[in-house]
Amino acid sequence: MKKIVIISFFILVSCGNNKEVQQVADISCGQCKFGMEEPMGCDLAIRLDNKVYFVEGAGIDDFGDAHDKTTGFCSVIRKANVLGAIEEETFVASSIILIDDLE
Repeated sequence: MKKIVIISFFILVSCGNNKEVQQVADISCGQCKFGMEEPMGCDLAIRLDNKVYFVEGAGIDDFGDAHDKTTGFCSVIRKANVLGAIEEETFVASSIILIDDLE
């Protein structure tokens, strides 16, 4: 019985997506708060392990007005639980949940 449990565990671990990231990250406007230069304009970005990635799968205004002075991503850097994968230097989001209490 022990062998079956151990073998099942290794099968489950080996089938998982090794590229998937789940952690707390800084989230804000890539250009306004993280200093990214391209493309021009305001775009959602996250900072993971001191590296910044633009986000695909969520927009900068999906969490309220990006230019709000107290909660907007162009004004403040916020914290979020993020789930997704890094593909070609872009974070492809499955889930982003804000965890700060700015609202």
